[in-house]
Amino acid sequence: MKKLTAFEIRELFIKFWESKGAKHLQSFSLVPDDPSLLFTIAGMVPLKPYYLGIKEPEYPRVVTCQKCVRTNDIENVGRTARHHTFFEMLGNFTWGSYFKHEAITWAWEFLTKYIELDPNRLYATIYKDDEEAYNVWRNDVGLPDEKIFRFGQDDNYWFMGETGPCGPCSEIYYDRGEKYSCGKKTCGVGCDCDRYMEIWNLVFTQFDRQKDGSLPLLPHKNIDTGMGLERLASVIQEVDTNYETDLFTPLIDYTCSKTGIKYGTDPKNDMAARVIADHIRAVAFMLADGVLPSNDGPGYVLRRLLRRAVRFGKLLGFEKNFLCEYLPILIKIMGDPYRELIDQRPVIENIINIEEEKFNNTLRQGTELFESECRKLKAQGKNIISGEIIFTLYDTYGFPPELTREMAEEQNLKLDEDGFKKSMELQRERARSSSKQKKSALTGDVYNDIENESGKTEFTGYENYKDTGKILALLNSEGRHEKITAAGEFEIVLDRTPFYAERGGEVGDTGIMRINGHEIKIINTVPHGNIIVHTAKLENNITISTGGIVECEVDNERRKAIRRNHTATHLLHEALGQILGRHVRQAGSLVTDEFLRFDFTHHSPVTDDEIIQAEKIVNEQILLNTELKINSYTRDEAQNLGAKALFEEKYGEIVRVVDVPGFSMELCGGLHVTRTGDIGSFKILREESIGSGTRRILALTGMNVINMLQKLSSLKNSLTALLATDEENLQERAKSLVNEIKTMRTEIQNAKLKELLSNSEKFLQHEDINGISIETGRFPDVKPEMLRDIGDKARSKAEACVVILASLNSENACQLVIMANEKAVSKGIDSGLLVKEACVILGGKGGGRKNTAQGGGRNGENLDSALNKIHDIIRKSTGA
Repeated sequence: MKKLTAFEIRELFIKFWESKGAKHLQSFSLVPDDPSLLFTIAGMVPLKPYYLGIKEPEYPRVVTCQKCVRTNDIENVGRTARHHTFFEMLGNFTWGSYFKHEAITWAWEFLTKYIELDPNRLYATIYKDDEEAYNVWRNDVGLPDEKIFRFGQDDNYWFMGETGPCGPCSEIYYDRGEKYSCGKKTCGVGCDCDRYMEIWNLVFTQFDRQKDGSLPLLPHKNIDTGMGLERLASVIQEVDTNYETDLFTPLIDYTCSKTGIKYGTDPKNDMAARVIADHIRAVAFMLADGVLPSNDGPGYVLRRLLRRAVRFGKLLGFEKNFLCEYLPILIKIMGDPYRELIDQRPVIENIINIEEEKFNNTLRQGTELFESECRKLKAQGKNIISGEIIFTLYDTYGFPPELTREMAEEQNLKLDEDGFKKSMELQRERARSSSKQKKSALTGDVYNDIENESGKTEFTGYENYKDTGKILALLNSEGRHEKITAAGEFEIVLDRTPFYAERGGEVGDTGIMRINGHEIKIINTVPHGNIIVHTAKLENNITISTGGIVECEVDNERRKAIRRNHTATHLLHEALGQILGRHVRQAGSLVTDEFLRFDFTHHSPVTDDEIIQAEKIVNEQILLNTELKINSYTRDEAQNLGAKALFEEKYGEIVRVVDVPGFSMELCGGLHVTRTGDIGSFKILREESIGSGTRRILALTGMNVINMLQKLSSLKNSLTALLATDEENLQERAKSLVNEIKTMRTEIQNAKLKELLSNSEKFLQHEDINGISIETGRFPDVKPEMLRDIGDKARSKAEACVVILASLNSENACQLVIMANEKAVSKGIDSGLLVKEACVILGGKGGGRKNTAQGGGRNGENLDSALNKIHDIIRKSTGA
C-alpha cells in the first residue's frame, strides 16, 4: 500500500476519474440550493437535479471532492473515531454514460492499482437480489463468493425519498486486521466494531419509485458514489482513527503544544483536542462560504460549534481568544485546493474573534451559575436541572441547550426538557415563523418544465435595452396557457430578452413589450433556474399567444440609475476595506433605482470620520472617470487575478469579473456603468447595525444625491431665516436655543415642584392601616422625579408611613411612585411588590426596592382598581 498524504489521495482520485472521461467540478458551496437542507451533506446534493431529471447535466461524467457538513450527531464528535461535522466526500457520478460494470471494476482498479490497497483485505456487499452486481464482482473483478455479502433494503438500497429515483447499492469494506476486532465469533463484514470498515458506497440509481411502491426503470441508469476522504486516509496512513491522519494531527499537535497535554494519555483531554480540531475546520469553511452567526438556521449551527470549541478550549486551559491561532495551520493543510480559506481569511478571523469574545464574556458567569446549580442539586439529592436554569443559561449567557445538556451529562445530571420548552414557547413560535421551509425547488415545477422544453433564456441586456424575443410560455395564477386574453397580471417567458432578472441584490428591470400594435407593461423580471420570467400587466383585453414575436424595451432611465447604484456598491466595498480593514466583506445588498443598501462584516459602528473618508474615496474614483473592464474567466482564473467573490452568490465554472482598474475587482453578473464618472456623485445617508458583526450602509448616487442636497439646502435656508442667523452660526444658534429651552423647562419644573410641595396636603388622602399611615395622592401630569420629591417629604409625616403617588397625563397614561420609611418596611411593606402588582392592572410594568419603587401603564382609567389592589396587599402583608 502506498504511503499517501490526504492531499495526494484527493489528487489521485480526481486524476483517475478524469482518465475515465469525467469532468472535474470544483467543490460546491456548503450552503445548498435545496431549501429542505441546511447544509450540503453529501457529494450528490448539488447534483440532485440531474438525478431527478429537472436539469440536463452539462457533462455526462463528473468527479468531485465535495465539502460537506453533517450536524445530526454533534455530541459524538470527538468521542468516537470517525464522527465529524465537516468532512470531504470523494465521488464519481454519471447519468446514462456507464453503469454497474464500469463503476465496480473502476472502483476496484483505483483501490488496488492506484493506491495499492491489499485486494485480500477488500470485501463487497450487494443488495440481496442484485445479480448484476454480483456477476460483476464475481466474474469481472474475481472476488470469491466468501467475500461478497448480500444484505437487505435497510443496508444496501438507496432512496431519494418516498418517491423518485432509487436503486440498489454496493459497499466496499476494508479489513483493518485482528487488533481492531470486537472478538465476537460473529465479527465480520457489517459488524459495528472497527475491524471491517466501509470505505466506498456505489449507488446504482436505476428505478423510479412510485406512490404505489412499483419500480419502473428510469430513462437513464445513473451512478452516484461516495467515499469519505478522512476515512480512506486513516486506512492508507494505517492509523487508529481519522483524527490521527495528516488532516487533523497538525491541529491537535498545536493544541498539545499550547496546553501542555500529551495526546493519547487522557481520554478527556483527547476528546477536547479532537473537538477543537473538528470544529475549527467546520467553522472556517462555513464562514468562507458565507454563513454568518445567528440564532437559527445554518448560523445557529455555526455559533453552536464555535462555542462548543471555545468551552473545550477552556477545559484545556486556554484563557484568551485562541481559535484564530489554528487558521494558519488549517490553511497550510487545506488552502490547496480550497482557496476560499485564503481569500476569506480576514472575514473568518474577524467573525471568529467577535463571536469568541462575546462568548468569553458570558462563559465564566454562565459556568459559575451552572456549577452552583449542580452543587445545590447534589446537596439536595436531586439530579434534574430545571427548565428555568436551562433557559437562563441560553437567554442570558448564550449557552445552546445542547451545550448545557453535554455539561450536565458530564455531571451525571439530566435536564428538565419540558420546563425549558415552556420557557422557550414564545421564542420557538417566532423561530417557526421565520424558518418555515419553502417547498424545495428540486421537486420540479412549471418553470423547470419550460426550461427542459426550450432551454435557457438568452440574456442580451448587458449592452442593449431593446431587443425582440419569441414568446415561449404564458402563465397566470391558474397555470400555463397557450393564449392570454383578459386584462390583468400574468407572466411571459421569451427565448431571448434584454430585461435583467432580479439577482444578487439587484432588482429586476421594468419597461414595456409591444406586439401587434399593443403595449404590455412589464412590472418586474425574475429568474427561475436558467429562464427569465417577466411579470406583465395588461390594461385592455387583447390576445397574446405563444410563438408570437414581441419588441422589448427596458425603462432605460431607471436602468441607468440601477447601474449607477450597483457600480457604487463595488466602489464602497473597496473603500470600506481600505478604511476599516481587509476583514470587510459584503454580506448582502439591495440595488434599486432610488438607493443602494450595502451590508458588510465589521465588529463596531463606523465613525463619522470613517463615513466621510469612505464618501471621499468613492467620489474620487467617480471623478477619475475610469473605464470599467468586464470580462469572463474560469473561477480559478478569476481567483488568481484577485477578484472578490461575494457571500450570497453561487458561481458556475465561468464567471464574470467587473474590474475598476487600479481600484477594485469583483465577481458579478449584474449591470454596471461604462465609466465611474457615469455615477455622478455618491452620498451615504446612514450606517447602522443589523446583527452581530454585520453593519448596513444606505446611500444615494447621481441625481438622487442632487435632489437630497437641494432639499437640505432649502431646509438650511429656512432655518437660518427662522432663527435669524447666517449659515456659519446656525449650529451655535441652535445650541443656544436648545440650552435656553432646557433652562426654562427646569425653572418651570422647579416652580411647579415648589408649588406642589407647599400644597401637597390638598392632594393627599390619609388612611391608617394597622398602625401604618397611608398617604395617597393623585397629580395632573407630574413626572416621576417630582413625585419622588413629594414622597420624600410626605413619608416623614408619621413613624410608619407609606406614600402612594400617581400622575395621569392628557393621554390617560399613568405614572406611579410608592415610597415607605424604615418603620413601614419593618412591618412588612414591600414597595417593589406593590408597584409590580398595581402596574399589571394599569397595563404596564414596574418594580424597585422595598423602600422606593416606580412604574406605570397606558390604562390610567384603571387607577382606582390599582389603588384598591395596593391597599388590599398592605392589609394582608401587615396582618390587618
